Amino acid sequence: MPEFDPRNYPYPSRRNAVYARKAMACTSIPQGAQIGLDVMKAGGNAVDAAVAMAAAMPLLEPTSNGLGSDCFALVWMEKEKKLYGLNASGAAPAALSAERVRALGFSEMPKAGWIPTLVPGAPAGWAELSRRFGTKPLPELFAPAIRSAREGVPVAVNLEPMWAEDSQRIGRAMAENPAPHAYWWEKFTKNGEPYRAGDIFRWEEYAQTLEELAATNCESYYRGPLMEKMVAFSRETGGYFSEEDFHSYRPMWVEPISVDYKGYTVCEIPPNGHGITVLMALNILKSLDLSPERERADTYHKIIESIKLAFADTKTYVADPRYMKTRVEDLLSEDYAARRRALIGERALLPQAGDPSCGGTIYLCTADPEGNMVSFIQSNYTTFGAGVAIPGTGISLQNRGANFSLDEDSDNCLAGGKRSYHTIIPGFLMKDGEAVGPFGVMGAFMQPQGHVLVAVNTIDYHLNPQAALDAPRFQWTGGRHVQLEREAPAHIAQELARRGHEVEIVNSNLHMGRGQIIWRTDNGLYIGGTEPRCDGAIAAW
Repeated sequence: MPEFDPRNYPYPSRRNAVYARKAMACTSIPQGAQIGLDVMKAGGNAVDAAVAMAAAMPLLEPTSNGLGSDCFALVWMEKEKKLYGLNASGAAPAALSAERVRALGFSEMPKAGWIPTLVPGAPAGWAELSRRFGTKPLPELFAPAIRSAREGVPVAVNLEPMWAEDSQRIGRAMAENPAPHAYWWEKFTKNGEPYRAGDIFRWEEYAQTLEELAATNCESYYRGPLMEKMVAFSRETGGYFSEEDFHSYRPMWVEPISVDYKGYTVCEIPPNGHGITVLMALNILKSLDLSPERERADTYHKIIESIKLAFADTKTYVADPRYMKTRVEDLLSEDYAARRRALIGERALLPQAGDPSCGGTIYLCTADPEGNMVSFIQSNYTTFGAGVAIPGTGISLQNRGANFSLDEDSDNCLAGGKRSYHTIIPGFLMKDGEAVGPFGVMGAFMQPQGHVLVAVNTIDYHLNPQAALDAPRFQWTGGRHVQLEREAPAHIAQELARRGHEVEIVNSNLHMGRGQIIWRTDNGLYIGGTEPRCDGAIAAW
């Protein structure tokens, strides 16, 4: 075979948007999209396809999600003309508290080990989606992932740098406390080295665990042998899980929240997710005059400032809704948006907010021949999550608890049984009560910024779904600091700097978000776009 570097692309290339007449599935790994389409071609609906893809993605992209992840979903059911929301995020173990973590010497939540690990919600989310809206049994939906785990899957190109980077983080955690991390290290490295693009990744235990999940409708995970293995390993290695933490867990159906943006309805999952950040930013932005040309510094400046103001609020107020003192309707009110909008001038603001950073998440969307659509997101949080995997299973655990505060005055302060502030957000676009389609951009605190950019690119600048994802991105990362992709015109970077932004040009766009879009056209076709910054793919029928 000729020698080549699968990560070297010296010449610019362009993807076209893809049309389909019957069905479409999009995600960051080509095999995942194909699994979804195969399910729909075999008679399954969009929900069946999403569940099958979700079960396969921890194998296809283990850097970003696992059988110990959380998930959120927005589901459009065409016959009912209704959008449903599912929150399958997990809660902190009852034995864990902010006081206990501070007593261990931490001033903020760690990102590795047992402390940031919450009860995972993804398997329960899959079962609940299938129970309410699916048409195929779980054994049939999980079969492609089970077969792939046994045969092995090639490691995708964009997984290599994430695998290498996070292996170092978990390697450091293992050196300090090997007990919780040893099995992770055994399964996710080859002779102590991270997997590389083109390597074959096999995992028999993953296949066995999926078979048990399918046979028990995922009940084994929360009230059976798989739960017992997780709790036993937690107790053996210094964790905090108890049987009751799993017994009491249930995903929640929630009413999506939305705002009108220039005649379109942009929909998100309500808190504890931070999709409300998207809606608050669009509420601020919709009454600002944007330049007719997207690639203008004034356009970037106004979007950046709107996002900064929204983040300043959501990082302060968003938490488990049972603990939020501030009402969602107040945060989304037109009066409050006007007051925040009035703060935007010609110079960069310095709002009080957290320090956003990128993470490990997968996003997928599906659309079927009946017009049903799913916007679905599943995540470990920081790439490989806690770096804890349960021996004898295919379960690697997220570290969502890292988003808790240890400040007792915060609505988002860590407490047993509480859901943390959550960064994963599926999006959905509607117009006049009809579905336009699902969209999402994965990547922790980049996610709401990516959602705002997709909405503006689509609605203000009339970009097709592929171009809406292709367009140069920025990422506000705290203070006045803004990262710009190298593809952004130089004059924009220079003008933003003159306005007081601290501009960094990034050479790698791996951490600038990874998105997928499916829109339904006026003549009933689907048109999709997939992320050029990863191994994204559209499977069309």
